[in-house]
Amino acid sequence: MHSCCIFKVHQCLAEINKKTYQPHIVSCGPYHHVDQHLKMILQHKWKYLRGSSNGRRNKRVLFGDHQRHDLVEMMVLDGLFTIELFCKVGKLSPIDPDDPIFNLEWIFANILRDLFRFENQIPFFLLQKLFDESKPSRGDSDSSLAKLALEFFNCAVETPKQVLNQDFTTVEGKHLLDLLRWICQKASARNKEGNAKVCSRKGNTSPSLEFIQSAKKLRQAGIKFKTRKAVSFLDIRFCNGVLEIPHIVIDNLRTDLLMNFVAFEQCYFHCSKDVTSYAAFMSCLIRTPEDVSFLCDKKIVENYLGTDEKVVHFFKNLGKDVPFDIDDCYLSKSFKEVNKYHRNVWHVRWEGFRSKYFGTPWSFLSALAAVILLLLTAIQTFFAVYK
Repeated sequence: MHSCCIFKVHQCLAEINKKTYQPHIVSCGPYHHVDQHLKMILQHKWKYLRGSSNGRRNKRVLFGDHQRHDLVEMMVLDGLFTIELFCKVGKLSPIDPDDPIFNLEWIFANILRDLFRFENQIPFFLLQKLFDESKPSRGDSDSSLAKLALEFFNCAVETPKQVLNQDFTTVEGKHLLDLLRWICQKASARNKEGNAKVCSRKGNTSPSLEFIQSAKKLRQAGIKFKTRKAVSFLDIRFCNGVLEIPHIVIDNLRTDLLMNFVAFEQCYFHCSKDVTSYAAFMSCLIRTPEDVSFLCDKKIVENYLGTDEKVVHFFKNLGKDVPFDIDDCYLSKSFKEVNKYHRNVWHVRWEGFRSKYFGTPWSFLSALAAVILLLLTAIQTFFAVYK
């Protein structure tokens, strides 16, 4: 039994940036196949079907022995086109030297992004079925569909070799967007396990957690920031006053991906809300351009959007009008510990003292000179009394 997992984005999210969730150049699935501006790629879909090494078999998969049905044709044609794209990138199918999809970078880049857009999805079980049915056309290849998909999307979500080398016989992704999200979660499994007890709300009588302060205010409380070497951007840790955050690239492609992740988590009841939790955490840290500049200096954020203001605007919109339960998320432990450290008055006083007297070489030299002068005065007084 497969639950509904493909939706139209709800209005409050669509009002922020409607184009983020809808295809720009190629339609997949039922929602946008009639859009006129997406008809250009239709001829390439049929060309890929006819040109595949097992075209006749694919036509039988498409039409079967019964009367053609428009919905069946649309879903299967889109699915086979997607699979053939993956096979060409994975070098399991030849690429025509004159194929504009691979010759014109803007076309391929837009197709890649369209294949993870929220309203442009095909159920993964259908893709898997089509992949298995067309397997004889690929000879002795033992590549899995999930691995081919991850290799295709590698420039959007950098997938380490240790992840690609895993067994993908069981894939929990509902479609391609959810597959990418599932991989990010799978890579950060240890972090989630470490927070498992805190994430459980059963029997929890502690008061509700609060959001953390901005990066600037946390620095003023003495919290250090460090780039964490991690497989997944979700793997945030806080320990002994040090907040470790994995490096993340912020560009147009990855902002689209993150917004589609959050949209799916908000619409699909049966999934965790890990990317939403990450969005809330980062939205707390990044409230001003100064916060962005600091995180860039720490190599935590790599900004390709242009100005620091654009990064602030992105994270503000990423969590806008999105319900979020801070007590029931994988980062609840980090929220709790960062707030506890921040409220410790001694941390604040020590950091203020350190910044005032040891923040720069000149302030340090001034403080050192004052200490030396004080010592000399004390010594002079001592000899004057006992002379």
